[in-house]
Amino acid sequence: MILLVIAAIVVFIFASNGVKTVRPWQKALIERLGKYQRTVDSGLTVIIPFMERMLKVDMREQVVDVPPQAVITKDNVAVEVDAVVYYEVTDPVKVTYNVANFYMAATKLAQTNLRNLIGDLALDESLTSRELINTKLRQILDDATDKWGTRVTRVELQRIEPPRDVTESMHRQMKAERERRAMILEAEGHKQSAILKAEGQAEAIKKVADADRYQKETVALGEGEAIQTVYKAIHEGNPTSDLIAIKYLEALQKVADGQATKVFLPMETSGILGSIAGIGELLRDRQKAPPATS
Repeated sequence: MILLVIAAIVVFIFASNGVKTVRPWQKALIERLGKYQRTVDSGLTVIIPFMERMLKVDMREQVVDVPPQAVITKDNVAVEVDAVVYYEVTDPVKVTYNVANFYMAATKLAQTNLRNLIGDLALDESLTSRELINTKLRQILDDATDKWGTRVTRVELQRIEPPRDVTESMHRQMKAERERRAMILEAEGHKQSAILKAEGQAEAIKKVADADRYQKETVALGEGEAIQTVYKAIHEGNPTSDLIAIKYLEALQKVADGQATKVFLPMETSGILGSIAGIGELLRDRQKAPPATS
């Protein structure tokens, strides 16, 4: 009976202290009498009570929040910087036995290297080089924490905040720069508008001039063809001096009908007037002649 009781007590103790469960995102280190024995994965694990103990290590990605700190830039401007570091455990043995407090060690290491990186940059460079700072800081932390059995996956700067007076000065500078760009764009717009307007006016003047020239050329061509036609008809018809004299008189009549007070006769008038006189004598002779009898 006593043996059964003792056996029951042993089984209870063994069941309560000798059977352990490891979760899916964990790995466990087994120590026997204070000495590392083995590493076990997730699942049910049996250990020897009072002789072995289990240390569980979380293998999920962890976050280290680097608290804000004052950093002096290369151009002696004090800025407040903070960041977050993402890491994951790659070796549970190293992270357990090689560093006493990984979270504290990673925080101090990140702060120190962040001060060094920002201190090598001017204020403008630090504000515009976040990605470069993130990459360099991640590489430095990853190399430094490799012996601790961890891998730094990424680093993100949360903010880089200059002093209030510097911030106000930067805002005024950005506002002035925006206004300058707006003025340049406006001036460029006026310039392009004036150029397009001048080009349009020049094109319109050119088209008007071309139309006027075309009209004059067409009129001149028509008049030339008309003169050639008249000249050709006159020569082909072989007009007599009598016909020319009659046409001359008709032209003089039209000139006399005008408002001019003086009439200029050409130098060749004598020949034409002779023809007119001949026409007059011919008409008088016909009037004096007796009528013809039948």
